Amino acid sequence: MIKLSSCCFMFYLFIIFYVTFTSADLDSDRSALVALRSAVRGRLLSWNVTESSPCNWVGVTCSPDFSYVTELRFPGMGLSGNLPPNTISNLTRLSTLSLRYNLLTSPLPSDISKLTELRNIYLQHNLFTGPVPDEIYSLTSLVRLNLAHNGFSGQISDSLNSLTRLGTLYLQNNNFSGSIPDLNLPGLVQFNVSFNNLTGRIPDRLSGNSRDAFLGNELCGRPLELCEGEQEGGVDEDQGGGNDKGLSGGAIAGIVIGCVVGALLIIFVLFLCCRKRGKKDVGATREVASKDDGIEVPGQQDVEGGERESAVPAAVGLARKERVDTNVASGKKGLVYFGQTGWSFDLEDLLKASAEVLGKGTFGTAYKAILETGTMVTVKRLKDVLVPERQFRDKMEEIGRMNHENLVPLRAYYYSRDEKLLVYDYMPMGSLSALLHGNKGSGRTPLNWESRASIALGAARGISYLHEQGPSVSHGNIKSSNVLLTKSFEARVSDFGLAQIGPGSPSNRVAGYQAPEVTDLHKVSQKADVFSFGVLVLELLTGKAPTHALLSEEGVDLPRWVHSVCSEEWTSDVFDLELLRYQNAGEEDMVQLLQLALDCTAYHPDNRPSMAEVLKRIEELCSSMHVEQEDIVNIDDDQSV
Repeated sequence: MIKLSSCCFMFYLFIIFYVTFTSADLDSDRSALVALRSAVRGRLLSWNVTESSPCNWVGVTCSPDFSYVTELRFPGMGLSGNLPPNTISNLTRLSTLSLRYNLLTSPLPSDISKLTELRNIYLQHNLFTGPVPDEIYSLTSLVRLNLAHNGFSGQISDSLNSLTRLGTLYLQNNNFSGSIPDLNLPGLVQFNVSFNNLTGRIPDRLSGNSRDAFLGNELCGRPLELCEGEQEGGVDEDQGGGNDKGLSGGAIAGIVIGCVVGALLIIFVLFLCCRKRGKKDVGATREVASKDDGIEVPGQQDVEGGERESAVPAAVGLARKERVDTNVASGKKGLVYFGQTGWSFDLEDLLKASAEVLGKGTFGTAYKAILETGTMVTVKRLKDVLVPERQFRDKMEEIGRMNHENLVPLRAYYYSRDEKLLVYDYMPMGSLSALLHGNKGSGRTPLNWESRASIALGAARGISYLHEQGPSVSHGNIKSSNVLLTKSFEARVSDFGLAQIGPGSPSNRVAGYQAPEVTDLHKVSQKADVFSFGVLVLELLTGKAPTHALLSEEGVDLPRWVHSVCSEEWTSDVFDLELLRYQNAGEEDMVQLLQLALDCTAYHPDNRPSMAEVLKRIEELCSSMHVEQEDIVNIDDDQSV
């Protein structure tokens, strides 16, 4: 009996201590979250702090027994300011920290090293600057580290090698400099350092990644172009086959005989060519010259390897002692112009122009070319265009006939077997994508509600005009990087018509905008264009860049996310914080445009409106906005009187 009572006493004592320690852990986590809420500004951390358990708060996930916090997921919640010490770092059992798509700034708290169980860090699309804190490299349990789209600078530390379990490392679109360290991380399967200020040779252990992982830097080596002095086979030119005794007599004799025979064949071929050429008259010579076999670009492979700021594409600047076709050398124009451009340059002038990379898109790379006369144009160098010449020229003629104030007109094109160039007006304000998701620092130009509505209207007018040309005419690649802006922020739609001659398989670059029924980019219907335009409008309203959910563990399927938020009656929460900060009208107009975007992104094509209907609804919305603004002005005038 005494033994039984003793056992019961010990059991009850264990329960008391367990409950006490569990409660203490959760109370500590609760205090840390309340301190975090007080330190950062954000309209979505509207927790009911009177609740005893933080496990019911939005974005907070606890352990199965609700004894401590395991995950914080606050994506796109408008958080701003610094992360102070003794907040997140006090959540000592935290395994996932997701603060992506906010406005958080440096520095990261140094006591983050206390989170020894942290496996996933998602800090992309914030305003962090400066070097990556060394404390991160002590988190040896890390599996995923995403610091992309910030302002981190300094060198990429080789201390990353201490994160032996790392499988994802995303550092793209920052300001990192120096060389890439030799990372020995066997589990690394997702890697990207594109669009930084990195230089030097790509380490061999990382050469198996795709080209896109290294673009926008001054890097060389596989998978980009080889470094200077590097041989394709990995063996230096001066190295022999391991035999110092030289060639045998038979080998030397064979070489001599081969050279003699080769020389005789060359002389014979030259003789036949000269004889055939002598029989042609001047008219026949001109006829042959007009067949546009095009220029040969010996350095093409080298140039394709990288997209440095000072890089000159193989066909947009051949000042580096490259051989030019005789048609060009003799002054023959290779460019085919459309309309009265006022330009007088020819292909040779374009070849001499200095150029810089503007961006790499689905169908090729765009360059800003500055001619010797000071004229600036945009040149798109197409890739993977495999259509026959006749079909290509017919398509260019069709695109060249498109004439609307909200389209970027095709001014000229050049075709050869190896090079296809398109020449457009240069748009100095860049793309809508760059304006929405680019620099978010002090020099950033915010987009207010009126500007965003006007951009949506201009893009709708351009796309609607394309659809009016016939039921089979579509854009095929609508996205924010293909909406360019004038100095007065008027929208100009670009890249229309290229989907029919480019790669047919959907790519990662357009996946976030694609309608669910699209499997072949050559066959994009007008209703699929409407879906893409709807995603574009959602991007304007939310400030979020759409990406396909399958492309990364932190992807944002924008239509699905907005539908889910609105279904829970949080409609105002989807709008970009910057939009709410600078908008002058009521949210009713914004909600109307949001509803239109949701109609455009309906899953079934038959449930989507036509582009003409979309344009009509946006015009009515903008017209009512204009009337409201006039009423406000009149009221102010009356009051002043």
